[in-house]
Amino acid sequence: MIRFILLNAFIGLHTIVFCLLSFPLALFDRDGSLIHFWIAVPWAKAILWVSGIRVRVSGLENLAEDRPRILMTNHQSTYDIFALLAHIPLHFKFILKQELMRLPFLGSAMRRAGYIGIEREDPRKAVKSMRDAAEKIRHGASVVIFPEGTRSPDGTLQPFKRGGFNLALKAGCDIVPIGIRDSYKIVPKGSFRIRKGAFDLSIGKPIPTKDYNKKNIQDLMERVRSAIAELMARPRGDGEQ
Repeated sequence: MIRFILLNAFIGLHTIVFCLLSFPLALFDRDGSLIHFWIAVPWAKAILWVSGIRVRVSGLENLAEDRPRILMTNHQSTYDIFALLAHIPLHFKFILKQELMRLPFLGSAMRRAGYIGIEREDPRKAVKSMRDAAEKIRHGASVVIFPEGTRSPDGTLQPFKRGGFNLALKAGCDIVPIGIRDSYKIVPKGSFRIRKGAFDLSIGKPIPTKDYNKKNIQDLMERVRSAIAELMARPRGDGEQ
């Protein structure tokens, strides 16, 4: 109980401090890259370290820094976000629920970093958000999408939503599949209890989208989902950190 209180208090205060630090930095940050690398990345690394969480990473060689990509990953825990920030060495933007952008302190910092909120209940606003995301990709930023749309309560891969794949076709960039395994054991959905431990983050080979269009987008969705499922099931081996 004491660890629970102290750890959650630290995360809250730590988050407020880093969010406040993002305000003056934003004055010199045209594309959100300074906030990403100087605020978001150290913020996430500190939370992982204090929480006693180790992330085993494999497949970093599949990430290219010379062009933007759409990174698609399954979602099991809030700690997935910290792991992605701490271990993906790219400038990227999250696409997330618009209600998260309204959180005190954190919402303002995410807007300054250029993260993209999706208004899921308003189709017109959702389309505009995807256009904004495509524009950011064209200007060199990769984008992270959770195609399930929400966290899995038990670690199983849920059905995918179509929006991220429409974005991939519009932006004309490859999709990099990422499989996360066992992070739901660290912080189960609906819980604030944080357990010490480790989980896996496996990065797959890029999947080109040039041969896909709206008519066969379902095939693309199935290909990406199969790739993520294989990464989630991959045995631990060489190349993991």
